[in-house]
Amino acid sequence: MNHTSSAPDSSVPSPNASPEQAPGSSPVWAVLGASGFIGSAICSALAERGVTVRQVSAPRLSAEGTDAAALIAAAAALDGERRRLADAFNGADVVVNAAGLATPGATDSPKLRGANALLPALAADAADAAGVRRLVHLSSAAVQGHRPFLDETGHVEPFSAYSRSKALGEQVLSARDGGSCSVATVRATSVQGPGRATTAKLARLAASPLASVAGSGSAPSPVSSVHSLVDFVVRVGFHQGPVPAVVLQPWERASVSAVLEAAGGRRPARLPAWFCRTVLRGGYALSSLAGERLHGALRRVEMMWFGQRQEPGWAESTGNVPEPRVREVLEASRT
Repeated sequence: MNHTSSAPDSSVPSPNASPEQAPGSSPVWAVLGASGFIGSAICSALAERGVTVRQVSAPRLSAEGTDAAALIAAAAALDGERRRLADAFNGADVVVNAAGLATPGATDSPKLRGANALLPALAADAADAAGVRRLVHLSSAAVQGHRPFLDETGHVEPFSAYSRSKALGEQVLSARDGGSCSVATVRATSVQGPGRATTAKLARLAASPLASVAGSGSAPSPVSSVHSLVDFVVRVGFHQGPVPAVVLQPWERASVSAVLEAAGGRRPARLPAWFCRTVLRGGYALSSLAGERLHGALRRVEMMWFGQRQEPGWAESTGNVPEPRVREVLEASRT
C-alpha cells in the first residue's frame, strides 16, 4: 500500500543531505513491520514528507541456530522468501526493517530468534538482490545490557532472551558478506509514544508511590520519544555519505527524575543507591533461578532508578540530532 503526500512533516526536520530526485518523482522507501508501533510511525512521517511508502509484510520465521554462521546459512536457504522480499524492494532507495518481536520478558525460542536475528539477514540479502541503496535495521540498546554507558561499538552484554536475540541480529548483519547495499543498524533506546502500552504503564508507575530514583535522580535516562526515533531513522536513511554499521539513537537530555516527573506529575521518592543495588542484585538472582522471567521487569526498575549514560556518536558528529520530544510525550501520556 503506497502513501504519498506533498505536505512537509514538522516533527521530522529535513536531513542535512537528501537524495537528488528526478523532477516530479518522489523517493521510495519500503518498510517491513509497517503495522507495528514504530513501523507505522515511520510510514506516517515518510508519507507526510512526500515519500512513496511500500508497506511490506514480514515473513514469520523460525530459527533453530543460535550463532551468526548458522543464521546466515539459514537465510541463504530461504530462496522463496528472499525472492518475494526482493520483488517488494525492487526500485526502493531505502528499506527499513522495523519488524521483530518486542517482548523483553520472553524466553528463548526459535520464533524469537527468527524474528529478531534471522529476519535481518534475510532482509539484507533481499535488499542486496533488489539493488537497494541502504537498509536501516531497528535494533535495541538493550543489547548492551548493564554497561554504565551506551555507545556505538560492537561491544554487547545482553542479559535476557530478548536482548540476546537482538544482539544476535546485529552480529549476523556484521558477519554476512554483504553486497552493494549499505546496512546501518539503529540502536533504539526506551521508546515511548501515544498508544504504547509501556508508556501507559510508565505513567501509572510515575503517578504512584512506587515512583523512585536512586540518589539525587540526576542520572541520565535513556527513555526517548517515538517522534525523535522516527526523525533519526529518516535522517539515517536519507544521508548520502557513509553511515557506521551501528548508530545509537541520541539522548533526549532527560534525567531519571525528570522522566518520572513528566510522566507522573509528581516528584519521585529518593532512595539510597546502595539499597537500590542490593534489591536489584537479589531480584536478578531470583529471576535467573526462574528462567529469567523477571529480567525485563527488573531492567525497567533499574532504568527508573539509575538510568544509563549515552556516549555521543555519529548523530552528534554529523549534525543529525533530532529535537528532543520525550518530556512532551510523557506529559501527554498522563492526560
